[in-house]
Amino acid sequence: MFVIDSQTRSASGNEMAAIDKFNEDLRAAGQWVMAAGIGAPRTATVFDNRSGASQSTDGSLFHDDDFYSGFWVIEADSPETARELAQRGSRACNRRVELRPFLR
Repeated sequence: MFVIDSQTRSASGNEMAAIDKFNEDLRAAGQWVMAAGIGAPRTATVFDNRSGASQSTDGSLFHDDDFYSGFWVIEADSPETARELAQRGSRACNRRVELRPFLR
């Protein structure tokens, strides 16, 4: 589950407490794998070494106001459970959340 933020940094005061509670619930249910916040697009560097190109570019590949600001990797026993957890995660962090399957 990717947390979608915007450059406006619209965080409210109680979000960390709600996120901590959501994380605790995931752990208690055995659904927690890992979670983390990630740096803003301005902190990114894109590398391209295909065919030995040895190129790097400061900044993100994407230049939109919205960006991924964090993520959860969860264990869900069904797509329905994963969708329900994405809804709860979105509510907890007060952001949109994008859900994708983890390919193994």
